[in-house]
Amino acid sequence: MRIYKGSLIGHPVENVRIVLTDGASHSVDSSELAFKLASIYAFRQILDQCYTAAKPVILEPVMLVELKIPTEFQGTVAGDKNKRKGVIVGNDQDGDDSIITAHVPLNNMFGYSTALRSMTQGKGEFTMEYKEHLPVSQDVQMQLVKTYKAGKAAG
Repeated sequence: MRIYKGSLIGHPVENVRIVLTDGASHSVDSSELAFKLASIYAFRQILDQCYTAAKPVILEPVMLVELKIPTEFQGTVAGDKNKRKGVIVGNDQDGDDSIITAHVPLNNMFGYSTALRSMTQGKGEFTMEYKEHLPVSQDVQMQLVKTYKAGKAAG
């Protein structure tokens, strides 16, 4: 099941499972509409009560980044990957070039082309493709929630 607007930061919520275990009908008061409305009301109550207890996490897209750079710039580029919260998973040689493979959050890759050109005097290149979604760090999640609540309170 998917919820299109979650209460944590207003984004979609996925992988939710709700099991209805009981229900009763009455010959006068029961109708399809009554059951639908009751389930919507019950779902909202459950969501409000249990959502926080479930300890939801915010996911972010993580990219597989492969860099080909002259070996002389390897230290500078690797340091920059760490600043961007990237995890270097591979480092190979191809002649005078280093091939660095890393997993980096997409949000930290904006403006990277310019930064790489600057770090490598225009000699570096990279490719990037989607790898997976992973939870953001706790401090990032707290900041996102705080920003969302402030915006919601402001109207």
